[in-house]
Amino acid sequence: MQQNTALADRLIAPVTELRERALRLEAQYEDEINHLDPGYQASARNLLHYLALRQSDIQPLQRDLTSLGLHSLGGIESYTLSALNAVLVALYDLADRPCRMGCCPANRPLIFAPAPCCLMTVRDFAGYAIRAAERADHGHDAQRGSDKLQKLVRDLVDAGMDLARINCAHDDPVAWQQMVDNVRRAEKELGRQCKVYADLAGPKLRTGDIIPAGRVTALRPNRDLRGRVIATQEVWLTPEDNPEPPPHEGMKTVNLAADFLSQMQQGDSLEFHDTRDQIREFDLESVTGNSAIFHADKTTYIETGSPLILKREGQPVAEGQVGLLPEVVEPLMLYEGDHLVLTRPEELGCAAVRDSKGKVTSPARIPCTLEEAFAKVKPGERIRFDDGKIDGRIFSNDGNEIVVEITRAGNAGAKLKPEKGINLPDSRLVMSSLTPKDLTDLEFMVERADIIGMSFVRTADDVAYLQNKLSELGAAHVGVVLKIENNQAFENLPRLLLTGLRKPPFGIMVARGDLAAEVGFERMAEVQEEILWLCESAHVPVIWATQVLETLARKGSPSRAEVSDAVMSGRAECVMLNKGPYIVQTVDFLNGVLERVSAHFSKQRSRLRRLSISENI
Repeated sequence: MQQNTALADRLIAPVTELRERALRLEAQYEDEINHLDPGYQASARNLLHYLALRQSDIQPLQRDLTSLGLHSLGGIESYTLSALNAVLVALYDLADRPCRMGCCPANRPLIFAPAPCCLMTVRDFAGYAIRAAERADHGHDAQRGSDKLQKLVRDLVDAGMDLARINCAHDDPVAWQQMVDNVRRAEKELGRQCKVYADLAGPKLRTGDIIPAGRVTALRPNRDLRGRVIATQEVWLTPEDNPEPPPHEGMKTVNLAADFLSQMQQGDSLEFHDTRDQIREFDLESVTGNSAIFHADKTTYIETGSPLILKREGQPVAEGQVGLLPEVVEPLMLYEGDHLVLTRPEELGCAAVRDSKGKVTSPARIPCTLEEAFAKVKPGERIRFDDGKIDGRIFSNDGNEIVVEITRAGNAGAKLKPEKGINLPDSRLVMSSLTPKDLTDLEFMVERADIIGMSFVRTADDVAYLQNKLSELGAAHVGVVLKIENNQAFENLPRLLLTGLRKPPFGIMVARGDLAAEVGFERMAEVQEEILWLCESAHVPVIWATQVLETLARKGSPSRAEVSDAVMSGRAECVMLNKGPYIVQTVDFLNGVLERVSAHFSKQRSRLRRLSISENI
């Protein structure tokens, strides 16, 4: 007991210093706090208290407090000052000394954070319905696509989706309106609430277009390991000028001239001259309306313009050619040590040119969509492509072309496609987080969405700019989510939080794909923890995003690592799922995981070493 009394007496001073440091930092920002929304001022004070606490390493203090059976100060993000007060009262009592804390600040209410929910995108399904409407002259196919999308959204809401994300980087206002309408209809039918979250595209760095390799497609049957055909490739022949959708998914579509198709009869055969000078002949299984079906039991490569011969009872009756096929773009193949040239957006990319010995005589080229990069990046800075799958360093930049040396691409090389993300973790790009397109989309979406997502935010000025735009549009009530997806945003997180608290409602998304490419995969676990701690201290809800249960959504079965990740996601207030044929089952699975996990724990206690980010305020 004497040892405990002496230890408690010794700990009073360091805990008192932590408390006083927290109050000093609060006082330093008192004027700014007073300009915040009144309902968020207590949260801003708590954020400052927590930042003060994390500006030093108090792990030894934690161990001493634990040895006395007291609160270790781990997991006090939501109520930092109250916890310090309680620990001090206990220490004074154990030390048998009168409490000398003085007047404690009045208890301040916490901001309520909603329970975990599921968030996913409905973009691709809406896109299907819009494309169907564009190609149907009588509306029947458009209605079928629309009904399919409507049922999907209803099933998702019924499975537990609480928030539907619309990605404004894709589709258009017509498609977005259809998505919103489907969500609102599902709400009414099911008596459940589902918010709409509109994600502005932002100034995304992406790879641009590559010169198409041609309009080629392959008809491939499925074969077993010995090369025997176990399933033929179903092929749908349809008029080029008025294509009809195939009767079911999985069929390969080939466009032909309408007058050639009109001569086909069931039992006829069709002779193909493929790109390898092989002749293939297949029997027509059926003719349905203006289209026809056959089964390919041999691999056949065809391209736009490939010759065709229609035969009846072995005799030619008509000649034609393959119609317009979709363009095929071959990804760039990159290897460690290669050079890659980033060009302005208007130039098309192309593969490297190699001599007869495989030596590169002209490096691969690909456009970069962001003009600001050509003015800012410097030799020696890191660059990453496709969510960090390919690493490189800037070799040179003359303001017009950026030459990259590939430093990591896997033992067998890596493929780089158009529309893949580019990350520049060392570069300080100066640009607005709201592009002209974003401002136009914002005008449309504020009248329809409950929440607006701001992509590629970097500074507090970006947040203030969006807040002012919402006020100008009379939409200050619309929620804002800041997506933390670059190193600059992470470093500025304390200031972003304090600025976001000016005008509620407000939240944070941990966009782990881009963020991992920026900070490095080895640091990602640590970085997402720090984001969760700081958001919890500001009483700001968090969306846990990117690749959650992705294999389950795409293939119908999750990996063990994905299930563990889903369990960890329960520490956020919202979890984002992405598209896939098994997305409804994935929402249901995730809800079950979160419900079971929440019965066992609700946040975890942490060891409080110093956080360098805590001083960025």
